[in-house]
Amino acid sequence: MSSASPKPLLLDAARVAGLLERIAARIGARHVVTDTADLAPHLVEGRGLFRGTTPAMVEPSDTQEVAFIVAACAEAGVPVVPQGGNTGLVGGQMPFGGLLVSLRRLNRIRDLDPVDLTVVAEAGCTLHQVHEAATAAGCLFPLSIASEGSCQIGGNLSTNAGGTAVLRYGNMRELTFGLEVVLPDGRIWNGLSRLRKDNTGYALKDLFIGAEGTLGIITAAVLRLYPAPRSRATALIGLPDPHAALALFRRLRDVAGDALSGFEILPRFGMETVLKHMPGTVRALAGDHAWYVLAELSSTRRGDDLSELAVEVFAAAFEAGEIEDAVVAASEAQADGLWRLREALSDAQKFEGGSIKHDVSVPVSRVPDFIAEAARRCEAHLPGVRVCAFGHMGDGNIHFNLSQPVGMDKADYLARWEAFNRIVHDLVAGLGGSISAEHGIGLLKRDELPLYKDPVALQLMAAIKAAIDPAGIANPGKVLKRD
Repeated sequence: MSSASPKPLLLDAARVAGLLERIAARIGARHVVTDTADLAPHLVEGRGLFRGTTPAMVEPSDTQEVAFIVAACAEAGVPVVPQGGNTGLVGGQMPFGGLLVSLRRLNRIRDLDPVDLTVVAEAGCTLHQVHEAATAAGCLFPLSIASEGSCQIGGNLSTNAGGTAVLRYGNMRELTFGLEVVLPDGRIWNGLSRLRKDNTGYALKDLFIGAEGTLGIITAAVLRLYPAPRSRATALIGLPDPHAALALFRRLRDVAGDALSGFEILPRFGMETVLKHMPGTVRALAGDHAWYVLAELSSTRRGDDLSELAVEVFAAAFEAGEIEDAVVAASEAQADGLWRLREALSDAQKFEGGSIKHDVSVPVSRVPDFIAEAARRCEAHLPGVRVCAFGHMGDGNIHFNLSQPVGMDKADYLARWEAFNRIVHDLVAGLGGSISAEHGIGLLKRDELPLYKDPVALQLMAAIKAAIDPAGIANPGKVLKRD
């Protein structure tokens, strides 16, 4: 893996100028952005790993304008790269010479039906906007990730986002009934179905979810809602190691069933980093612990006392020596404060220098073994490296991040990224896991994919890409290598 940005595509200047004139005539000149300063925020990935280039960013206002732009680009042979909130972590939203298509003006909630439990949201809606619409209707849209105020639904779909509630509700594939997509030739596929049962052929929506814009541009989606929970219990637990965390997970799942909606793990180093660097965070347990679990139970049933249930489970776990301390939030404000300790961790790591990140998944039963062995191998490779393994233990998705040794030069440290990839990803593969759990492949992991993906699966992916995008204009160079 290299974080160097690829060389930009060479485009004919006169052809591009003519293309931009056509687009400006359709969507308005002020929505064709060419000023360097205005483009700058859209051309750098959040961690600074990639810097893009583009002749312009265009801002269509509806699906028909997106279709016009894509058809015009196809005719001119100019690639298109869709971008939502620019919160992606693998560089999939970065243009390298192609036209950048911002979806932020496609930000309407087209419909919400509390009987069908569906919401039709355009791709430029922020996740927070969908949350608010669902809450106003007495419903829940359960996708929960730290960037909800800026990430957009189109990006969530394109990366098949997961987050902290996958354990109970699934990722974006499970949360989506239908899609509207502009194909690479400019045709519009209207697949905005609200049906829970439809066996009329291939599940086309699943091709586009997780495709990172390489098969077309998602412009709207029918998303699945749930009844809003009437009660929840949020708890922070201190424990000695991930094996104890797995034992606690089994206890909670056995007693609470599908009321267990979140189960996150973080190490002492992660907790200390958050408390040290993130304003507004408060130590919730009196002592220090080697590991922490943030668990949440939720229910839509009237009268459920989830806090009492949680306390009973924790008492049994304490007696068994599996946990050392626990606190159950006594209010919504306290629950939000506990979640803040987990959600702030990604940002807090920035203050500890360079961070080499791995978004991986293994079977839930193997998470403790993975964390222990991956830490041992990485610490042996570079003494002093600080392991920060955290994340969605309940569904097997661990963010195995490595902060640089204190005092080490950041650039020298980040140059070891590929070596750490071999250590971590080889172990993940040996455990039957995945090198990308929820962030996608993009550019960051594109060259890693052939090392671990089944060759037949790669051939099928390439065949699908060639069939839907024979000219190769849809977000070229991402997920799959160019020929």
